[in-house]
Amino acid sequence: MSGIVHKNIRKAIIFILLACLSPGAFAQTKDKSQDKAARKERRRMEAEVAGSDSYFDAGYMRYEDFIYRESLHSVVFYREGWELTQPMILFNSDERLVLSFDDLDADYKVWQYTVIHCDATWKPSDIWQNEYLEGFTDDYIRDYKYSFNTLQPFTHYSLTIPNNNLRFTLPGNYILKIYPEGLDDQPVITRRFMVIDPRVTVKARVNRSSIIDEYFTHQEIPFSIFNPAYPIVEPYRDLKVVILQNNRWDNALWDLTPMMLRADELDYQYSDGRNTFEAGNEFRYFDIKSLRYISERVRAIENRRDGYHVALLPDMARTVKPYVTYSDINGQRLIKTEDAHDTDLEAEYVWVDFFLPWPEPMADGAPYIMGAITEWQFTAAGNTPEARTGPGRMNYNFARQGYEARLYLKQGYYNYLYAFLPNGESKAKLAPLEGSHFETRNSYTILVYYREQGTRFDRLIAAQVVEN
Repeated sequence: MSGIVHKNIRKAIIFILLACLSPGAFAQTKDKSQDKAARKERRRMEAEVAGSDSYFDAGYMRYEDFIYRESLHSVVFYREGWELTQPMILFNSDERLVLSFDDLDADYKVWQYTVIHCDATWKPSDIWQNEYLEGFTDDYIRDYKYSFNTLQPFTHYSLTIPNNNLRFTLPGNYILKIYPEGLDDQPVITRRFMVIDPRVTVKARVNRSSIIDEYFTHQEIPFSIFNPAYPIVEPYRDLKVVILQNNRWDNALWDLTPMMLRADELDYQYSDGRNTFEAGNEFRYFDIKSLRYISERVRAIENRRDGYHVALLPDMARTVKPYVTYSDINGQRLIKTEDAHDTDLEAEYVWVDFFLPWPEPMADGAPYIMGAITEWQFTAAGNTPEARTGPGRMNYNFARQGYEARLYLKQGYYNYLYAFLPNGESKAKLAPLEGSHFETRNSYTILVYYREQGTRFDRLIAAQVVEN
């Protein structure tokens, strides 16, 4: 009871402080940067009063891939020329990144963008913007076009970085933030990207797990870092290594330290399970590049009053089914239409229905559709319970005895899995719905960061992709 009293007293104190930070007080602030800081401090205190619900507020800045407005769809971010690649480019190179998205409001909005340098854990670095940016610190998205010949009208925006107005002067992690003109504290899109300054070499492989209980279900990633020409003085303190499976961040491995140090090698070949992942299964897929014929995995296509509806064939759980190998794109999506010439402007938006038979509702969690199809996210912006669950959460239908979901997608080719998210957790599991097989072909990315002595940022010195 005393804890509740103390909590209420704390909230009362914060409310008093908020009253002092009234709009009138802001108007008296002469310095623009102080005014901006005061607004952010007010938002922080409001968030503390609101409690954990603030994390789902549409204006809450998240240093990850996220869409904050329901009208924005089909956000893709990739290295120019390679649409299925991760947003990573080499430092001081001619490589560029392309961002594009659709606004289903179908009007013109003035969007601005900026980039924020982050440390290895995706928190803002302790450096000024002019230390990592050359040119403007923010700019406008000028490339936009209106859709045509589509039932769903939309405005298509695109941006390429770096460009003549904004260039990066430091390697490392970055967040690209899109926001309405003049409202930089109200993001509408955030996207992670990485600028690599290769200083070391990473050699890695994908093995089945060394742990007996995980021998048939998990994969481990033993690797070594070679640095013959780049001294690493304090590897246990200043070196940070992260491993990603496909493009997932919910199950990323952090805080890996070397098992052994040799002359020019840092050995990360564990045998205790620290570098293991649930292998999962090959991604499911469907093809809606054309709405003129029924493709594999599609049961029906209908043109209704509210647009096109595509019903997929029911998906069966693969928990105890034997492993079957086939080609996939590791959870990615390829937005494309075969029914018109211009995919960006003429591809239709389609309601896609998913169904997973299941005998009864799950009590300890829920299934989600996982992949780029749902932004690899399990939550969405907004303060309603429906929004917090995210677009990929499936609902149980007692009449049909199974889980179902409906997504609004642009024409293309999609990969997805059914992931089980336990109540109160952020890391999804694949085995309960998809099974897990050590033979599954996955893509792993090893990111190596080093904070050089005397600097205040984490330099990304290697990004190695390895597949089995």
